[in-house]
Amino acid sequence: MKAVVCRSPGELVLEDRPAPGAPPAGWALVAVSHVGICGTDYHIFEGKHPFLAYPRIMGHEVSGTVIEVGEDVDLAVGEAVIVNPYLACGKCIACRQGKPNCCVRIEVLGVHRDGAMCEQILVPAQNLYPANGLSLADAAAVEFLAIGAHAVRRSLADPGARTLVIGAGPIGLGTALFARIAGLDLMLLDMSAERLGFAESELGFATLDGSRGAAADLVREATGGDGFDVVFDATGNTRSVQSAFAHVAHGGALVLVSVVKDDIAFSDPEFHKREMMLIGSRNALRADFDHVAASIRNGALPLAKLVTHRTTLGETPHDLARWAHEKSGLIKAVIQVG
Repeated sequence: MKAVVCRSPGELVLEDRPAPGAPPAGWALVAVSHVGICGTDYHIFEGKHPFLAYPRIMGHEVSGTVIEVGEDVDLAVGEAVIVNPYLACGKCIACRQGKPNCCVRIEVLGVHRDGAMCEQILVPAQNLYPANGLSLADAAAVEFLAIGAHAVRRSLADPGARTLVIGAGPIGLGTALFARIAGLDLMLLDMSAERLGFAESELGFATLDGSRGAAADLVREATGGDGFDVVFDATGNTRSVQSAFAHVAHGGALVLVSVVKDDIAFSDPEFHKREMMLIGSRNALRADFDHVAASIRNGALPLAKLVTHRTTLGETPHDLARWAHEKSGLIKAVIQVG
């Protein structure tokens, strides 16, 4: 089969790889249809991912069609599926508590093991969700949007809560969209006037332009000095995460959607006097995938505006390398494989 392989940082090639073969019991063989390109994929290409062994086939935002099943699999050959790329052990403390998204021994397709920038892939059947009428192109967007849906659910915020999403990249926009669906009173903060312009004109969000003044001053002015009831940080920037503590109102919550590799420092007296909640949000659960799929079906998500770039498997080595540096106008890129 054809596969796009990141052999080493900066080296991305299309090459022939052995097909996966027949699926074992409990697994299915999937013909890959579409793959979204994530910020993680750009980081892998650029050599910025801290826990990755090369060579690697990337790709974890996936849709496809079942072409063969192993024993004890309740999926039909020919069924269109959404791939949950988080492979959990099923035995650890998190899995036993119904939280496979933060499994102790989790393996993510395209990161810890080879992913879906290829023509076929083997996936545990429990990680395949019927698309139920979604187009395969739309089904490939479910995973990245599920990250934001999960973060909003983790926040425990009530409708009407004054909310700030920091970071207007794909994950931040997804978080903002599901915050709006949940009835939260939302603003977006970013340093990029281009991204904020897109969020305003195309998605209808109120925004704060972080390039026009100190974020603390902007937040103070926007909230009358109270701060936001819930703050989501989706920047992946250590300085942003640390400054976000000060944006939270007394009694509010800070949800860390993105991950940084550094230690995070904050003022304990400021944290305690607010009686803040600090919430980590990792990956997503089946309920989040289902919520995203339902929201696409009912027209609540403007996918046509979010997917700004498209390519083919053959053109991916050239296009992904170019998009890693040419970010203007880029929100989400999708590879058509099948």
